Amino acid sequence: MLETSKRGLLVGLKTTWTLGKVIFPITLIVTILKYTPVLGWLISAIAPIMSIFGLSGDAAIPLVIGNFLNLYAAIGAILTLDLTVKEVFILAVMLSFSHNLLIESSVAAKVGIKIWIIVSVRIGLALFSAIVINLVWNGGGELAKYGFVQPSEELAVGWFAILLEGIQKASFGILQLALIIIPLMIAIQFLKELGWLDTFSKWMSPFTRMLGMKENTSTTLAAGLLIGLAYGAGVMIQAAKEDDVSKKDLTLAFIFLVACHAVIEDTLIFIPLGIPVLPLLLFRVVTAIILTMVVAYIWKRVEQNSRKEASYGN
Repeated sequence: MLETSKRGLLVGLKTTWTLGKVIFPITLIVTILKYTPVLGWLISAIAPIMSIFGLSGDAAIPLVIGNFLNLYAAIGAILTLDLTVKEVFILAVMLSFSHNLLIESSVAAKVGIKIWIIVSVRIGLALFSAIVINLVWNGGGELAKYGFVQPSEELAVGWFAILLEGIQKASFGILQLALIIIPLMIAIQFLKELGWLDTFSKWMSPFTRMLGMKENTSTTLAAGLLIGLAYGAGVMIQAAKEDDVSKKDLTLAFIFLVACHAVIEDTLIFIPLGIPVLPLLLFRVVTAIILTMVVAYIWKRVEQNSRKEASYGN
């Protein structure tokens, strides 16, 4: 039992170090950017096209903040704006697909997935879903009533204070990562050595096959679904190595997870906005399933055509 814990701890520490080298500098840079005109420029550039998505110009603020920072920061920004129920729901859907892009995309690259794929899918889903909701939903014109308002953060004054805030946030991010990853890796080590992960893979196999993946992708999917891309990546990296997950299955798993990850946290976090969260969750799950099945089907057809061409060539 002690040896199993040691092996899990060692894997957890290595994974934390691998991801920490990505999370720390990006968190530091983005925190500093918050005090520069960069975000303001982006908001000014995006605001004129918000009407395409059924949003007012002010809605660009939470969108930019959410994609550069995280959902918590975006929701804090939404709570300071006078938006309609429809606008808030559209923002919630867009942000559930596309948020924390710099960190989560960089972490995905550590698993071996190309960053442009992750970013394209997430932004594409956000934009497409907003246009569809805006066209389909004619209601929701009343002003949103928020459940509660979070206090705004006190802004740092002076470059030293800004740098200190960035270092503190980056350090806290690494600590938070370690507190999640290390116990998870120890638990997974026990599950593997007890043979329970094999059983879990068999239970998940009908679902993973439906999505066009082999059953050994189940650990990767479960990690992302429960704890998200950034923190779940640690489990995904290890699972991909030890379970010999193919590049195709890993890509399909990430396509599913960029649309639907951290389903508990990322759903409950929108409750303060006063919107119905069950439709939001169902929208994400259904979109993720359909998107992954379509990509898997196209991938399979391309592989079949390639094999046919190769056989004809011979």
